[in-house]
Amino acid sequence: MSEPPNDASVEHWPLFGLRLRCDNVLLRPVQERDLPLLAAIQPPDYEHDPSAEAFPAKIWRSIGGVSSTRATGALGTWSPSSWCLDFAVEHDGALVGVQSLEADDFLDLRTVDSGSWLVSSARGRGVGIAMRTAVLALAFDHLNALAAVTSARSDNAASLGVSRHVGYRDNGVTMNLSGRGLAELTHMRLTAKDWRASKAGERVTVRGFDPCGPWFGRPLPT
Repeated sequence: MSEPPNDASVEHWPLFGLRLRCDNVLLRPVQERDLPLLAAIQPPDYEHDPSAEAFPAKIWRSIGGVSSTRATGALGTWSPSSWCLDFAVEHDGALVGVQSLEADDFLDLRTVDSGSWLVSSARGRGVGIAMRTAVLALAFDHLNALAAVTSARSDNAASLGVSRHVGYRDNGVTMNLSGRGLAELTHMRLTAKDWRASKAGERVTVRGFDPCGPWFGRPLPT
């Protein structure tokens, strides 16, 4: 497993030392130095949050699926209640995508959301399932989440397939006005009870979490 960086960044921001592994897939928090490479490998079919209105490219320019504004803003506006954590995804040592985990009013709602993208060469190899499983293990087994939700266009069979594979259940359909017209979104939800019954978390190793506890409203271990 890639070792956490031994520098001042971890001392001042412990989340940079967080490492999640599921099978041969490693997740580590995105840092600014990752952005140029992520921008270079971002696939042409990448779509930002499907539930958000699409802005013209001249207004919103995503860098590697993690905008420079978002990458900086997520650190500067982080609170235990509302946060967004973007992970760089490595498969067999190569950077292949981004997996996000985020929440609003988390201390009250205990619900997380997620989003992701993968380079085309890594698709169909179980990487998408592994990276989602990794962040769900963090959410349910370490943050005590009660539920995880996700949304995808109803014609995005790959994304919906990953969600169903890891145990999400259908949770309604809505229409969204995107930059390309109306889009139907399928919403899905996974409960802590179903997650634990699946035992999927046994595939995941989480390292470096203890120093991160206060950033999620949990005390440091004694």
